[in-house]
Amino acid sequence: MSIDLSQFEAGKKYIGTYDTDLKDLQDRMSKLKALHILHGARTLIIFEGWDAAGKGGAIKRMTSSLDPRYYQVFSIIAPTAEEKDKHFLWRFWNKLPGKKEISIWDRSHYGRVLVERVEGFCTEAEWRRGYDEINEFESRQGEIGTKIIKIFLHVTADTQDKVLTERLDDPAKRWKVTAEDFRNREKRADYLVALEDMFKRTHTHWAPWTVIDGNNQKAARIAVLTHVIAELEKSVPQEFPDANPDIVALAQQAIGYSAKG
Repeated sequence: MSIDLSQFEAGKKYIGTYDTDLKDLQDRMSKLKALHILHGARTLIIFEGWDAAGKGGAIKRMTSSLDPRYYQVFSIIAPTAEEKDKHFLWRFWNKLPGKKEISIWDRSHYGRVLVERVEGFCTEAEWRRGYDEINEFESRQGEIGTKIIKIFLHVTADTQDKVLTERLDDPAKRWKVTAEDFRNREKRADYLVALEDMFKRTHTHWAPWTVIDGNNQKAARIAVLTHVIAELEKSVPQEFPDANPDIVALAQQAIGYSAKG
């Protein structure tokens, strides 16, 4: 499937009461996480996007109400020497979710067909082969019941420059800006070509892409949570199971518990 990123550049302001709506979504996310645990579901949420597109901020808002025992955020950086010596997917296997778990990847295995392709960190044969390898990898996860949610946060070059400037002006955020941000910025046209191929080749029915307009930060965060919640509501049973009778019996004996209603 072809995705036209120019359709996600309006940057419309969020219409609504942001703080209230965000809190409502976070409460829904917390309830879904409880259901996710109780039903033994497993979910992989993949975030890709331009530098300074707001991936970290969206992840922070999404996870703020979650039980930390059953989710983990992985910030994917350049592979180590050991990882480079193995197949590019090797380092991602131990980051996959088990039962009850949500794994969130801030960048991902799509580096093979994006940064590694554009920067020449792999051969053309390797990144071309990567599409089929990625699709197969994701298909196998689906076969064991893993829900995959793939999100791409899109911003214009002007928005990206504005955010980079704001970060440099803020002493608490300067650490986020690296030389890599500017190296990638200079090759935006090449990345657009690589993104077009990525969407066309890896937008599958078992792991489709969702592009979100990140040019307005608040609207993007609401859109991310809304989409993730909608996907989880489809994949996770929405009924809470009955209390464990053995635990109920223990509670009756120990504290005189009596079920309400």
